[in-house]
Amino acid sequence: MFFIFGAFFWFDIWYHNMGNLLKVLTCTDLEQEPNFFLDFENAQPTEAEREIWEEVDVVLKDAKAILDELQAYKGAGPDIREAIQNPNDEALQEKAWAAVVPLVGKLKKFYEFSQRLEAALHSLLGALTSETYSDPTQHLEREQALAKQFAEILHFTLRFDELKMTNPAIQNDFSYYRRTLSRMRINNVPAEGENEVNNELANRISLFYADATPMLKTLSDGTTKFVSENKNLPIENTTDCLSTMASVCKVMLETPEYRSRFTSEDTVSFCLRVMVGVIILYDYVHPVGAFAKSSKIDMKGCIKVLKDQPPNSVEGLLNALRYTTKHLNDESTNKTIKSMLQ
Repeated sequence: MFFIFGAFFWFDIWYHNMGNLLKVLTCTDLEQEPNFFLDFENAQPTEAEREIWEEVDVVLKDAKAILDELQAYKGAGPDIREAIQNPNDEALQEKAWAAVVPLVGKLKKFYEFSQRLEAALHSLLGALTSETYSDPTQHLEREQALAKQFAEILHFTLRFDELKMTNPAIQNDFSYYRRTLSRMRINNVPAEGENEVNNELANRISLFYADATPMLKTLSDGTTKFVSENKNLPIENTTDCLSTMASVCKVMLETPEYRSRFTSEDTVSFCLRVMVGVIILYDYVHPVGAFAKSSKIDMKGCIKVLKDQPPNSVEGLLNALRYTTKHLNDESTNKTIKSMLQ
């Protein structure tokens, strides 16, 4: 009798342990989503965060002014059209040139800001992926002020690109500037403003604005560059930081208890933009991307959260997932995810 009881006892332990082992082997990290509140509204830097926080804060302070200028950007379309339609009217040529030169100064300023933003991103990634803490959840929980800045960079990036995509004047103005500059050079006409944007810089600026989402491209290239320059740092440190941030945003948006802690409705749209931003970065940096079965991002859950919002408020974000990700159309992408985004 004792023997039978003992056999059952050991079988029970073996079964329990095997169950746990199978659980570990089949468990994905999605079942253990980070569950904490990341205070995007009020997070303040600790002493340990302060140096990097202050460095990034200088850049973020200029971000709002950049968005305001871009939103107010009207372009020189009417003057350019008149100049093109009347090529022999010198007064109209001068008027169009005078209208375009200051605008190109603005476009140069936006481009230069993208370089500063990339440098700020590198500083934040350096802190949030370091070996200071054992996993990304600890980093984001204990370095909330830096996580908030990272979120602000992503929020700015998606907002900048939304405004740029709906403003064709930007590329038209810059193309006209370059064509006119080239013609002036051929005719040996001195061009004021050329000192501001020389040919090499003009090529770089032109490439920047040729992209549908220039700021996002700057950030994804910058994140890829960060990974390749820090070979001593496992790539998982960066991809796990991005996937954890996506999960935290998703959990906060779908959990009434967390969502009720937002004091402003703007924080909801902020959170949604950040979630989409980190998904796109993850998709660029991770070898198989965000949509693969092995991805640590719950893509179905994230898309559902987006679709649960008022449609007009998220169409731009759904389009960002449809058109600016790298791996959505891969063979390995789950058909359900593809159909959710159609």
